[in-house]
Amino acid sequence: MSFSVVEIYNQLHKMPETGFELSKTSRFISDTLTELGYEVIDNVGQCGLVGILDSGVPGPVLGFRADMDALAYEIDGKTVNRHTCGHDANCAIALGAACIIKERGISKGKMMFIFQPAEEKGTGAMAMIQSGRLPAMTELFGMHLRDYTELSLGEALPGLNHSGACMMRVVIHGVSSHGARPHLGVSAVDAAMLAGMAVNAVRVDPTVAHSAKVTGIRSHGTAFNIIPDTVDMNIDLRGQTNEVLDTLIERVKTAIEGAVGSIGATAEIDILGHIYAANLDQPMVEEAAAAIESVLGVCQPPAVTPGSDDFHFFKRHLDIQNTFIGLGADLKPGLHHPEMTFDLKALEIGRDIVVAFIQRRLG
Repeated sequence: MSFSVVEIYNQLHKMPETGFELSKTSRFISDTLTELGYEVIDNVGQCGLVGILDSGVPGPVLGFRADMDALAYEIDGKTVNRHTCGHDANCAIALGAACIIKERGISKGKMMFIFQPAEEKGTGAMAMIQSGRLPAMTELFGMHLRDYTELSLGEALPGLNHSGACMMRVVIHGVSSHGARPHLGVSAVDAAMLAGMAVNAVRVDPTVAHSAKVTGIRSHGTAFNIIPDTVDMNIDLRGQTNEVLDTLIERVKTAIEGAVGSIGATAEIDILGHIYAANLDQPMVEEAAAAIESVLGVCQPPAVTPGSDDFHFFKRHLDIQNTFIGLGADLKPGLHHPEMTFDLKALEIGRDIVVAFIQRRLG
C-alpha cells in the first residue's frame, strides 16, 4: 500500500482536536497503521498510540514520535480548533514514513511510530510514560516544522535544543478596603506591581539563555472605589538548561514572596507546568545529520530555540538515546499564529529524512 503524504495531511488538517480529546485523530491514525500491517497499541496515555514493526532480529528499538493535538482559539466569541503548530504535518510525515518502511522492511531491531496527545498542554508525553503501555525502546527521535526565521524550505538541522519552560500561577492576597481609607487595607494590586518588578529583577547565569516575565494580571476588584484583596498573575519562565531553569524558578518564588510581603500581602504560588530542556545525544545527532545530508545534500548545524517541547520528558524518564530534527518549511507568519501556513513540499522532505534515519539505524 502506498499513499500521498499530502493527502494524509489534508485529512488530518480537517480534524483538529485538542489535548486528550483526540478520538477522530487517533482512530484515523490507528486504522491507517492497521491497514499498513503494523501491530497497534491503542490508549497509551488516554488516546496515544504506537505502531510497531518487528524485524524478528535483535537490534535497536527505535521510536519516532509525532504529536497529534491542535490549538484552540477564541474567534468571534466562539472556540475554534486549528492546527497552527504543524502537528498534523508531524503525523502525516510519520504515516508517510511508516508506509515506506513497511514496504521496504527493516533488517534488525524494531521500529515504533509513537503518536502522542496533549503536547500543547505539556502533559502528553508523561501520560504515555506513566500509562505502563508504552513499549521499551533504546532510541527516539522527533521532528518539527520551523518557521521562516529559523529554516527555509529545503533546509533541516539534526539537533534542535529546546529550552525548558515553567508556567507559574500566582494568587496574591491582600486586605480589601474602601478607596477613601486605603490605610485600612493591603492592596493586592500594589503587591502585584511589586511582584512584577521583582520578577524582572531576578538574575541568573547570563551565559545561559533564560527569561522570566509576567504574562497576565487579573484583579478581582468590582468597583472603582474598592481596593481589591486578590490578584491573579501568570508568569512564564524559560531556561536553556534544566539547571538554570530550576534556579530561576526558586529565585522567582523568593522574589515574589519577599516583594508582596514587604507591604503585608501574601502569595500562593503554583507550578502549572514544567517542561524539561533538551538533553540530546551526540551519536543520534550525527545519525540525523547523515540522514539529512542523504536527502538534501547539506545539513544545517544544530541550533538553540527558546521554545519548548514535552518530547524531552522521554529522555528525562527513560533510558534512551535521542535527538530532535528541525525541518524548514517556509512557515509563516509563525508557529501558533491562527493563520499559520507552510509549503507542503516540506512533508515529502520530512518523510524522506525520517525514512533515511530509520534505514541507517535498522537497515
